[in-house]
Amino acid sequence: MPKYFYQAINQNGEEVSGTVEAESIEIANFILVSRELIPSQVKEQSETNSWLNALAGISKIKTVDLIMFTKQFHSMLVAGIPILRILSILEDQTENKGLKQAISSVIKDIHQGSSLSDALQKFPRIFERLYCDMVKAGEISGNLPIVLERLIYIIEHEAKVRGDIKSALRYPMIVLIALVGAFIALLTFVIPQFVSIFTSAGLVLPWPTRVAMSLYSMLHNYWYVLLVIIIAIVLGLRLYFKTSNGKFVKDSFLLEMPIVGPLFKKAALSRFASIFAILQTSGVPIMQSLTILSATMGNEALTRTFDNIRERIKEGAGISAPLKSSKYFTPMVIDMIAIGEESGKIDEMMRAVAIHYDSEVEYAVKGLSDAIGPVLIVGLAVVVGFFALAIFMPMWDLTQLATKH
Repeated sequence: MPKYFYQAINQNGEEVSGTVEAESIEIANFILVSRELIPSQVKEQSETNSWLNALAGISKIKTVDLIMFTKQFHSMLVAGIPILRILSILEDQTENKGLKQAISSVIKDIHQGSSLSDALQKFPRIFERLYCDMVKAGEISGNLPIVLERLIYIIEHEAKVRGDIKSALRYPMIVLIALVGAFIALLTFVIPQFVSIFTSAGLVLPWPTRVAMSLYSMLHNYWYVLLVIIIAIVLGLRLYFKTSNGKFVKDSFLLEMPIVGPLFKKAALSRFASIFAILQTSGVPIMQSLTILSATMGNEALTRTFDNIRERIKEGAGISAPLKSSKYFTPMVIDMIAIGEESGKIDEMMRAVAIHYDSEVEYAVKGLSDAIGPVLIVGLAVVVGFFALAIFMPMWDLTQLATKH
């Protein structure tokens, strides 16, 4: 959805500025009027600012820097220090140049009348959609310190899950890279030496050796063609995966993959439940919560699911009924939401679901290496067996030939 930059006059006669998401400039004006603002200028926000920010070093920062910034902001806010004073202190003590420049810009925007959430939205590579929407919910409800505390939990929790998944996949990736390297080395340096001996002896080479020599010949004579093909495929896939359909195909495939697919599903359900619970506790309406979830799940397949759910709710359906038509939500999640709808305690039900799937993710991550181990062993056995047959079968024939003579 397009973003529009606006300048307007508030109820106190002060000039304020910020950004608003809308389907058109007319709807943007309507939203501003509904907020009791008199718009003086509304224009679509271009990507130029984001590009300039990236050139200036305002790019995505490390998660640990964002966590530290949010924790310090929360602590000083609880102590009763004004927001502008907090931001000035954080600007002075922040070492990350990108974050320092972003804080400086946020201070200027707030001085000009912008809200904290609107000022943060100008730096989406640092403060993601969920972060800004949570801050906005805290501003509206007057519970910004509580919302920031929950936001810290989400950021830390997701950083831990990502770290655990990367750690679990690191060993299999190292083994896989080593396996491919060993395959190419044997094919390039070892097999040709043996084949020259077998050929000079006049042996009829068995099929594993012939296959290995064909692969070697292909690598030796057409390596540049193979390199161009690989680069073209990689670049083509990267460009395709940046499109909406490409993201949907990739994310759907990741969720359906054997072994790692269930882990990604559980991590997604944990993220959904924890964010949904916090949004509901913070007083964010259901429709707005689903809009935020749709934009912050980080998975196009789930984003489209939330879009469909939102449309069904607009037609008068509850939350649990539309979820049943989605293959990504387990019966437990659907039943807990249904109970929450009946009792009016969706936030409590979602917290329970989040706790459950947090445990599921931990168990799944621990079992990931055990599950991938046998696959790697089979792959290693296939590679070793292939080269053993390619070398020892003709060597056996050579031994028999030498025995006859």
